Amino acid sequence: MKNSPAPDKVQGEGDYEAARRYDKSAHDFVEAGKVDEAARKATPRTIIDEETLRAAERVGRSRSKGEDPAVKQSEPSPVDAPKTR
Repeated sequence: MKNSPAPDKVQGEGDYEAARRYDKSAHDFVEAGKVDEAARKATPRTIIDEETLRAAERVGRSRSKGEDPAVKQSEPSPVDAPKTR
């Protein structure tokens, strides 16, 4: 007889405990006011970094089925935005 996993320990399609930990961590991060600082730190520091990120986004977009018409972007993607340097 196989042992079945506990109901809250589902693996494969979802690990409920891991999802709860992630949600709490993300909520705590936002509540702590760390989003702006993290965004500044994530900004590309060099032209090479910027181009690497643009290339990665182009690859991702090439595999996409397109934007969801229900989602409206308030700002253009870095790939679409004009260069400022």
